[in-house]
Amino acid sequence: MASHIGILPKDVLDALVVKLNEAEAPQTLQFLRLPHPRTGIPSLFLPYAKPDGKSSIVEVQMVAPPNDRSWFMSEGQIVQDGKLLLMTPVDPAFLLVPILHALSPSSAQAGTFRPMDDMLEDAVEKLIQSAPSKKDPSARLCKEDLLHFVSLDCARNAVSRICEKKQITEELAVYKYSPDVVLENLRQKVARLNSQAMFDASRTLTRALAKDGLMDDGKDDLLEMGRLKASCDLVSQYVPDHLHKQLLASYDFAPLEKHLAALAEEAVAQAAADMKKVEMKESKGSAAEKAGGKKRKTASMGVEKLKKANTKGMAKLSTFFQAKA
Repeated sequence: MASHIGILPKDVLDALVVKLNEAEAPQTLQFLRLPHPRTGIPSLFLPYAKPDGKSSIVEVQMVAPPNDRSWFMSEGQIVQDGKLLLMTPVDPAFLLVPILHALSPSSAQAGTFRPMDDMLEDAVEKLIQSAPSKKDPSARLCKEDLLHFVSLDCARNAVSRICEKKQITEELAVYKYSPDVVLENLRQKVARLNSQAMFDASRTLTRALAKDGLMDDGKDDLLEMGRLKASCDLVSQYVPDHLHKQLLASYDFAPLEKHLAALAEEAVAQAAADMKKVEMKESKGSAAEKAGGKKRKTASMGVEKLKKANTKGMAKLSTFFQAKA
């Protein structure tokens, strides 16, 4: 069996250890091919049961080096496959959005409240019907995988975060997919990400803010806007483009956009000034060349030394090519 190196959360590792110790482990761990919430492309996800019994799900990604690589482990063990598997937790609500979005806006039942099971099954059916046919099986959505995902308790608990809910009776609740509820949920995620501690922990985010001149003295308001927009961009990694645009539009980034536009104009002006200096320098050189005729070629140091050498009494080079008497 081929070996692979992977990075995964501790609770996932604990769950895998428990399952591997069970006789039916191969049947209880199942990778699912679900539409990625940002691109819609079928991607791999792994649901698992946490130690407390509740389900959760991770996204499975592979980092592949451009050339052949191997991993050197302890005790001299070598893993021939140099790829790295990354398993990162993902909010099931993100994965539900592209599924339930299949009900909107063309579906006649999209605007009606229905029991959760009816709504989810209908959404899966419509998503499968609208998906383009692909020859490659790995590029096709699997109805069984989608139904398995929407049956998980983590997915069913996430429904209320992207749907309107009405409690009809104590035992019966009905739901309706709502873009407004989705947007509000995204704003809550942005608010949690927009913290000083989170940005201080990321050098990449800090450098981006500094590059835009937002960390200069007296720009506290712009810095806060910059953090807010960066948080929106982080959330956008798991939402489609149209939702990202709606999320950005729900905030007032006008002062920040004005500041960034001024920086861009300044950079363009500086580039134009630098180009003008180069053109002026080349123009002066060309004018001097025309005034003095053809520019005299500068000889190398070795040639100049040969010119100064004492050649008195030496035979000319042409004598070596004359016919012998």
